[in-house]
Amino acid sequence: MITLVRRAAALCVLGAALAACGTSGSAPASRPASGAPSAAPAKPAPSRPPTLAPGPAGLTPVFEHGPRTAGKTIALTFDADMTADQGPRAASGERFDNPGLISTLRRLEVPATVFMTGRWAEEYPDEARSIGRDPRFEIANHSYSHYAYTDDCYGLPTVSRDRMRSDLERAYTAFRKAGVPDAMPYFRFPGGCYDRAALKELTAAGVTAVQWDVVSGDAFATDADAVAREVLDGAKPGSVVVMHCTRSAAPVTEEAIRTIVPALRERGYRFVKVSELIGAANGRA
Repeated sequence: MITLVRRAAALCVLGAALAACGTSGSAPASRPASGAPSAAPAKPAPSRPPTLAPGPAGLTPVFEHGPRTAGKTIALTFDADMTADQGPRAASGERFDNPGLISTLRRLEVPATVFMTGRWAEEYPDEARSIGRDPRFEIANHSYSHYAYTDDCYGLPTVSRDRMRSDLERAYTAFRKAGVPDAMPYFRFPGGCYDRAALKELTAAGVTAVQWDVVSGDAFATDADAVAREVLDGAKPGSVVVMHCTRSAAPVTEEAIRTIVPALRERGYRFVKVSELIGAANGRA
């Protein structure tokens, strides 16, 4: 037995060019040359973001809120809206971004999910990259064009069925060009409008459609206190709150956040990203 142990040890020493020496059946371990630094351990492969299983008939799944019994968690989501035809308005000085809001979320240490259009990322690539590389945030897909995927959706122009998937994929391309490293496989329909046909067209994209259960009412609002009341009155464990990250269309959102965040924390809520709620719905968090 001692002889066998010595032989095994010798094999480990001599096997420097081979794989790791470990348990029975594994290859011998390599060792660095004398004086050479050891190689850094390999990083584990990143885990895939949680998604929902396809819905009935294999349709794109739709997520509205997390479990009500998994603790007092809540996800604030912000739509960074800019439609494909609003370039001239941006060129004339209209602001579709809201850096003050992002700064306030950072200062308050609030994680959040930003549903961004590809056109927004093209207009504000530095901001898109900054948000996308900040671990407290995650960027998800809000289409490229912000055109509706159904008819009669708040007056938005519409995307034809045969262009729905390419519109979604074009947004991911815009994110990558802006330097966003890992946009999430979540999609929010422009205007929140969808039907069975739209869910079918996006099935092959492998995304989870994310809606909400709390409407902040911040779009075009001028009363920050009223926006805060809507959120505070509607909040439940697992809620997804829809808000906006556009100064021109939602000018009081940042002010409302300064009321909402401490009030919900006082009630015992913990802020999370949408991915955590979806993971909890899958039993993964």
